Amino acid sequence: MQIAVIGAGYVGSRVLDSLGPHAAIACGRSLPVASRHSVRHLDLDREPLLLQRPMPARILYTVPPSANSSDSPGDPRLTRFLGALDPPPEHIVYISTSGVYGDCGGELVDESRHPAPRSPRALRRFAAERQLLNWCSKSGSACIILRVPGIYGPGRLGVKRIIAAGPLILESEANPGNRVHVDDLVAATIAALNRSIPQGIYNIGDGDFRSTTWFAVTVARLAGLAAPRSISKAEALDTLSPARTSFLLESRKLDTTRMRQVLGVQPRYADAEDGIRASLRVDGLLRDPDIAGAGPAGRRA
Repeated sequence: MQIAVIGAGYVGSRVLDSLGPHAAIACGRSLPVASRHSVRHLDLDREPLLLQRPMPARILYTVPPSANSSDSPGDPRLTRFLGALDPPPEHIVYISTSGVYGDCGGELVDESRHPAPRSPRALRRFAAERQLLNWCSKSGSACIILRVPGIYGPGRLGVKRIIAAGPLILESEANPGNRVHVDDLVAATIAALNRSIPQGIYNIGDGDFRSTTWFAVTVARLAGLAAPRSISKAEALDTLSPARTSFLLESRKLDTTRMRQVLGVQPRYADAEDGIRASLRVDGLLRDPDIAGAGPAGRRA
């Protein structure tokens, strides 16, 4: 077994499925009862922390920082995990967030952009990034950080919010959107686990910058749901939760050239509408009979 996947959630479980039963082990607090993989229950918030000896040479770490990590110099979960690694692995891939860039005024942002996180979630992720980079520098482990925007796919299209009539920002006032279909993120993650990939930071995304308003309206249309109502950005800042309004205060477009040229990943769902269709089809919610049978391109001639 050459790879350990730490955190078998929405993304980690799909990476495991793609790697196959003999290529990886899974470690996480909540794991499937029936699994094709070797699994070990791992709660990074509790003692004792018992890891397989020796751990695989390559590690994918998907566990989010704990909410109280803002009060410490790094992420307590990551601290406990790294402290238990002996010997250090050859290669660690860490899934972070593109939110670490903060507000970039709608500019195209590559990996050389200095991070300026603003939201608590982004601040925690950036602290964890620095913690991991420092640890890897001292231990000699190669470190790859994937800065990931909003992840969508089957079961993650915001359908419940649309049904609940949650409001959207007027399209004319909406910021550029950054997202990635979970299948494309899995492809990028597996590529990053390859020993030949140079260490460093990689932006991940589909390159389709249409807004989150466009995304929700498109989901509603293809699922046969009523389109959500739209409100102004000023009204949204007055009425929506801090978690939602934090996204309204930041605007950027992710440059994914390095993902495409170095990782060698060309998104299958570069057109997010194709990814929405594919996801709705899996969920059994696609309601447009004219496109229900279309292939990955998602449209008939």
